[in-house]
Amino acid sequence: MSSILNVIEKLKLNVLNVEDVPESFSSDVYKLTLANGEKVYVKIPFNKDKLYREFQMLETLKDIIPVPKVLDFWDGDEITTGALLLSAIQGIPCTEDIDEKLSFQIGVFHAMLHEVKTPGYGYHVTDGFKIFDQNNWRLHIKGNFEKWKEPCKEIIDPELYERCILHFDGVFSALPEPDGPCIVHMDFRPGNILVNDNKVTGIIDFESARGGSSEIDFTKINRYIWGVNPRTKLPYMDGYRTIRPMVNLETVLPFYDLYDAFSAIIWCKNRGVEKNQSFLQENIAILQKSVGIEQTRY
Repeated sequence: MSSILNVIEKLKLNVLNVEDVPESFSSDVYKLTLANGEKVYVKIPFNKDKLYREFQMLETLKDIIPVPKVLDFWDGDEITTGALLLSAIQGIPCTEDIDEKLSFQIGVFHAMLHEVKTPGYGYHVTDGFKIFDQNNWRLHIKGNFEKWKEPCKEIIDPELYERCILHFDGVFSALPEPDGPCIVHMDFRPGNILVNDNKVTGIIDFESARGGSSEIDFTKINRYIWGVNPRTKLPYMDGYRTIRPMVNLETVLPFYDLYDAFSAIIWCKNRGVEKNQSFLQENIAILQKSVGIEQTRY
């Protein structure tokens, strides 16, 4: 709470009420009611790079897709990382049933996001745009996986680990040529898609967004929307194709299911295995399914 009080003071906000926003995993997010009755949000990212990344992405996308407007920016001090003051968007996360009509709209907005080009494969940092080694998406993806091997080995069952390493080579080599570089959200899931009256009103949480290949951005849509209601897949793809071609999902999804789950296990390790046990188990189950191992709990 001390961080938000610090931000309120620095941004000179006249605040009536402060509410903590749940389900915000990497940053601290608060909903404020100002003295004039206006509702706004304050986001305090986990580190400086996430602060600048979100700011740059929101500024880039503000006239392209519905995203929160940056009302103010503070680059922090020795106590607080910094903060973004963001406009409220009318709508709620679309975590309930998603029908075909809504899925079509989600596909359209996702494609519009992927149509925005970036200076290269890379991401925004405090002092500009950092391009990945040799501006090579495949090299970046493989390098990440190599970095994750040892820490992952400490957490998952040895047989599962070995099967994952073998499986990686096969699905990685099957990937098509990457498209891009374009903006990829990296966490495009129902919790970050706002809806009102069955219409998409906003896309939020761009702190992990970067310049990449669109292929990485379908994993969570597949898991949390198509997997829940398979009838939403075709309308989503129809909506997406009104803006741009769809990648070959049959070769892309098996790879990124593995890659995303490995990444999530590292996230749990860094943020605390015990307090993120449920998320850890979810991703271990995804790895088990990916490599054809009967699912068990650790």
